[in-house]
Amino acid sequence: MTQREQEIFKIIQESPLIEQSEIAQRLNITRSSVAVHIANLQKKGYVLGRGYLVKEEEYVVGVGAANVDVHGRSKQSIVLHDSNPGNMHISAGGVTRNVCENFARMGGNVKLVTAIGDDVYAEKIKAECSAAGIDMSQSLVVDNHMSSTYISILDEGGDMYVAMSDMSVLQKMNMEFLKTKSGLLKQAKIITCDSGLPAEVLEGVLNMYGDTVPVFIDPVSGAYAKRLLPYVGKVHTLKPNLLETEILAEMEIHTEEDLHKAAKILIEKGVKRVFVSLGKDGVFYMDHTGVTMRRKLQPLEEMANASGGGDAFMAGVVYSTMQGFDVKETLYFALAAGYAAVSDYRTINPYIGVELIETILKEKKL
Repeated sequence: MTQREQEIFKIIQESPLIEQSEIAQRLNITRSSVAVHIANLQKKGYVLGRGYLVKEEEYVVGVGAANVDVHGRSKQSIVLHDSNPGNMHISAGGVTRNVCENFARMGGNVKLVTAIGDDVYAEKIKAECSAAGIDMSQSLVVDNHMSSTYISILDEGGDMYVAMSDMSVLQKMNMEFLKTKSGLLKQAKIITCDSGLPAEVLEGVLNMYGDTVPVFIDPVSGAYAKRLLPYVGKVHTLKPNLLETEILAEMEIHTEEDLHKAAKILIEKGVKRVFVSLGKDGVFYMDHTGVTMRRKLQPLEEMANASGGGDAFMAGVVYSTMQGFDVKETLYFALAAGYAAVSDYRTINPYIGVELIETILKEKKL
């Protein structure tokens, strides 16, 4: 859609029976121009016949954390129990929110269901989500509560040294609230979430929707992976790192053979696809059809910030799935998305998109 068509389409979504003359008045254009734009929307399949029936656009729903990230990168080797000179940066974050923003910047239609407080951080989260194209209208606002916050210290090479998070507001989200979003979730093409959700909600999402809507999950950490363990068989697409894979497969991984065995255990539990993140060594993939694959890109010369790589990778998997990419295309696209993320000092690379990802693939694909 053109920008003008988008404006008219939004008005029609809100008021399907609106007159063309009223649309013209709102946008300060002629009625004949409105008629032409509506005719174009009909040809493109967005508006269906009389009464301006609107074709519902396919969308993804994220259910999980949205927080403010504070990153500090040291200028030299970190000295414990002392003040270290470095550079600080603050931005909206949270695993599921980050996945949603990356996906939105790739051109995807995404809605975020999260819990935020009523503080200044909440305003920053909402502003950044809106600017990126994320619909947060279905989220829970908790009065007199601080929004989620994540603080990380990166070493001089950009790798995480230590981090701390306060996600307590997310625990205010319960199944009673989530049931009010049932229609939204049932109509989604994909639900993406993280294991930081309250156990009741994590179990509820998988039990209520896992059989009909593919649920994509990033375990986030070893501690949260343990929370996911009882329900992992309901997950459609899983993106763990090696430690999280060990926890979910309930075995140690020391060799390539161990990795294959652990992924197979997860598939046998019911997971349809497993993307094991291997850092600079790329990704190991296995699915329920028996396909096994390992891929990586040329190494990055200098990593600006490792924090957002996994979230961008998952967004790449979501985008590839929505586009119907095959396994090989999906792996390379997701790897390139992760590459784009760690190339920028911010958690989200504001330039990430299909064009940048395709450029990276031309230059870095092995």
